[in-house]
Order: sequence, then C-alpha cells, then structure tokens
Amino acid sequence: MKRSDLTQRARHYINGRWETGVTTGLSENPSDTSEVVAEYARADRIQTELAIRAAADAFRHWSHSTPQRRADVLDQIGSEILARKDQLGLLLAREEGKTLPEAVAEATRAGQIFKFFAGEALRAGGESMASVRPGVHVDVTREPVGVVGLIAPWNFPLAIPAWKIAPALAYGNTVVFKPAELVPGCGWALADIISRAALPAGAFNLVMGSGREVGQTLVDSPLVDALSFTGSVETGERVLQGATARRAKVQLEMGGKNPLVVLADADLDKAVDCAVQGAYYSTGQRCTASSRLVVEAKVFDAFVARLRDRMAALRVGHAVEPGVHIGPVVSRAQLAQNLAWMTIAREEGAEHLFGGEPLQRATVGHFMSPALFLAKPEHRVAREEIFGPIACVLRADDYEHALALANDTPFGLCAGICTTSLKHAMHFRRHARVGMTMVNLPTAGVDYHVPFGGRKGSSYGPREQGRYAAEFYTSVKTGYMLA
Repeated sequence: MKRSDLTQRARHYINGRWETGVTTGLSENPSDTSEVVAEYARADRIQTELAIRAAADAFRHWSHSTPQRRADVLDQIGSEILARKDQLGLLLAREEGKTLPEAVAEATRAGQIFKFFAGEALRAGGESMASVRPGVHVDVTREPVGVVGLIAPWNFPLAIPAWKIAPALAYGNTVVFKPAELVPGCGWALADIISRAALPAGAFNLVMGSGREVGQTLVDSPLVDALSFTGSVETGERVLQGATARRAKVQLEMGGKNPLVVLADADLDKAVDCAVQGAYYSTGQRCTASSRLVVEAKVFDAFVARLRDRMAALRVGHAVEPGVHIGPVVSRAQLAQNLAWMTIAREEGAEHLFGGEPLQRATVGHFMSPALFLAKPEHRVAREEIFGPIACVLRADDYEHALALANDTPFGLCAGICTTSLKHAMHFRRHARVGMTMVNLPTAGVDYHVPFGGRKGSSYGPREQGRYAAEFYTSVKTGYMLA
C-alpha cells in the first residue's frame, strides 16, 4: 500500500496531549485500496482507562463553566469545520467512500451541528413554580450527567460524532470518543479541530482502537456515567447489557429496514427518485436507507420498469471523480457480506431484477452495481438490514395492505410514503410504527435541529439531535426551598 502527503498520522488525544498507541493500524481508500488514508494509533484497556480518568478529573471544571464559555467553544469548533469543509469532505470521501459532494455536505452538517449546540448552551432551560405548600418555592433544573462515552459508526464519520460530541459538551459533560476503526482519519481530523478550542485538559478525549479493547472498557468502567452508541444490533445489545448492569445511562441507534410505500396515485417519477436516493445513494450504507419498496399493485410494473431504467443510468466509481452517483462499498469485508446477501436472496426464492455484480474500475476498489429483488415478506432480504446498495420490492394489494407490510418488521426507524392523497399521507404518519416518517421524500435525509431516532429494534433511550438531546445528556433535579 502506498503512502502520500495526504496520509494522516492519527494519534490519540488524551488529557490535552497527543499520544501514540500501544499498536498501530492503517485505513485504506475503498476507491483505491493501494492508498493508505491514515496510519493511526490503537489503544488498549490501560490507555483507554487513562482517557476516562482524565475526563472524570476534568468534569468538575467543565461542568461549572459558564454557558457563554461553552457556547464560544462550540461556535469556534463549528466555524473551523465549516471553513475546512472541502478539505474534510475530501478526507471523508477517501476514507469512507462517500461521493465527494455527499462528503462535503456531511462536513458542512457537522459544522452546523456544533453551531446549533453553541446556541443551545445559552438556552439551558428550567422551571420555577409555586409549591402546593405555603411558603415553599420549587425549581426544576438540568445538570450534566458526567463522563460520557461516545461510540460512533463508520458510515457518517463526521456528522454522527458531531451530533454526539456537541450536545455532550454543550450541557457540561466530558467526553471520551471512540470512532470506528475503518475511519480513524476522520475521527482524528475532528479531534484536531476540537483540540484548538478553549477546553480544559481532559474535557474531550479521542481514543482509537477495537471494540473489544476500547469499546468494552468504556462499557465496563464505573467512571463512565453514560454511553451513546450507534452501530449494529448485535453490538448494541452487548453495550446495553453491560452498561445497564451497572446502571449507566444508555442511548442506542442500531439500524433499520425502512419501507418506502408507493401508492397508485403517486407521481411515479418523484417516487422513483425517492427510491433511488433513499436506497442507493451513500452506497446504501445508511440506517435510514429505504431497502423495502412497498408498491401498490396497480402501478407495480410501471414503477419497477422506471426504477430499473434509473438504476441502469447510475454511475458507480471512484468517490472523488466528478459525476459519480455511487461510490465504493466501505471495505472488502462489507463487499463480501453484500455479495453473500445476493446469494441468500436468490436461494430463498427472491427474483433478481437488477444488478448486484462486483465492478472493475480504473483503480482497484470495492465497487458493486446497485441491486434490486422482487421479494416476499418472509424473505430475509426483506426483513434484515443489509447496509449496502441492495433493495427489494414488495407488491401490495391496496393502502391497508401496504401499511401492514410497512409495519411488518422488527425495526422502526423511518418510513416513507409517496402519494397525492392527503388522507393516506396523514393516516400513514399516524399509524406507521416508526420514529420518523417522510411524505414524498426519501427516507434517508434528516435535519440536524430536530430529534432523530426510532422504535422497536432500531433505538433505545432518548432521541438524538435537536433540543431533545438534553434528555440524554442531562439529569433533572428538583429543588425545594422554604421562602
């Protein structure tokens, strides 16, 4: 593998200092696997415990800082991210494989998130009220939880860490941040920016390494008061069991199998556009991806024909090349998993309608064409999260059947509907058993100032993002005083 001037040398950030690791690792460019994107330090349990102790020691100082100081710190971080969005976007595209326009947009969103929570630091609310007893005064206030462990995934390596780190710091908590090992360069770049803000040593710490070492230490440590995790269901369940056993506060985002319902009265061109963007952009590597397309029988054939035409026109290639719609799959292992899903779908009897083949490009990378299957509700391809550019279509008899199919999943993150019927749109928004609904919009694509999260197997604990983030990152205190 080749190194260049663009190769990041990523180190841990512990107690205000840059530290080398116990071992080192490499991240590669999924568009060109000969290129090293980052050489990064890998921590063990002992080094992770040092970061946790640093965060615990810094908590008293940072938790008692003024709202203005916290706002200024977050605003400075947000401003630098926005000023460097093109540079950060290029790094993200090289390390994760997201197309360059999508990567720059994600960097922009990360900056906007820090700016938003700079404002929230100044808007910390509370209540003052009279008691039911004469002469007694009551205050209800929010206080920071303490040391927060943040475990982020690889698919949004700037935005998801931002929407965890920013509210944690805004409300006075201290942080130990673990990025995914596939994207250490992005985690380091974010930490590099944060290190230049006026934070006390230990208030923010970056520790890179495996889930078995770094992640499990965060779960087990009695000094970590709260854990926010985004990742797989299997790992999320282990985090939940381990952290709640010692009564730590836990927040989990674990994925989805999101339906997009297309009714007979829908604008089919708009519906196809929603399906393509939701199912295949970002290489389908989004927990909000619409991988289950539930289409009313009257327009089923017409919708599928138009969708296949659109899929054939999608350009798959190197993430930084102009005009590319879909970049590579993030890793060799993820590509192998996607191809295994193609085999599973065929063996179970799903009809292969389009794509799913490995692709050769000018550089050696993890490329595959977007895939589509005609499935039945019981097929695994219609029930389990794949996390790749593979979607299926399900035929629905009518609206009621489509709604039933949409809800027939163990997940409950997001659901969309394409229709011109206000009646059906309003009914769907009320009766879809999910945390977020979309009408005539792709299921993937959310705003940063409103709550994010789902139901059933998708999420656990309070919502992320927006003002609702305070529910996780603060604790409520009720105070009584005799006047």
